[in-house]
Amino acid sequence: MAQARTAREILLLRHAKSSWEEPRRDDHARPLAPRGRDAADRMASYLQRRGVEPALILCSTAARTRETLALILAGLRRTGRVEFEQGLYLAEGEEMLRRLQEVEDSVTSVMLVGHNPGLQELALMLCGGGEAAALKAMRAKYPTGALAEIAVPAAHWRDLRPGMGRLARFTVPRELP
Repeated sequence: MAQARTAREILLLRHAKSSWEEPRRDDHARPLAPRGRDAADRMASYLQRRGVEPALILCSTAARTRETLALILAGLRRTGRVEFEQGLYLAEGEEMLRRLQEVEDSVTSVMLVGHNPGLQELALMLCGGGEAAALKAMRAKYPTGALAEIAVPAAHWRDLRPGMGRLARFTVPRELP
């Protein structure tokens, strides 16, 4: 008998705009710019309206990703576990894919908060289809604060492969009220 496929959701959130006011500051320690905080607040409101409730949030340890997540969490109705991982800092798409393949099967929704170019690489790698305009926008640019919502028909996270996801939405903060 064939095993039923389980829908899994992947939310790929790029950190909001970071500050360059102190150019000598270590990259890992750069905070959000005021524009970035505003964008994260708009994204938090969007997530609240959509009723997003990830069971697991994986976040880079960089200051800008942690600050983005803190503002986003205010918009989530409920979340599961939050894990801060040094390995996600400036990770490439393949590295993030391997990390997602390690998620335990009891988790059906994962939000990954990270950096470009790896986040865009991962999104493009995963999406074998989806809403045409959203795919075109995501291919062209993955701006700071942007969120890709990807549905994946996989029974197990270890089965996650390139091209098996469908892009449901690609949301950019500047397009939000």
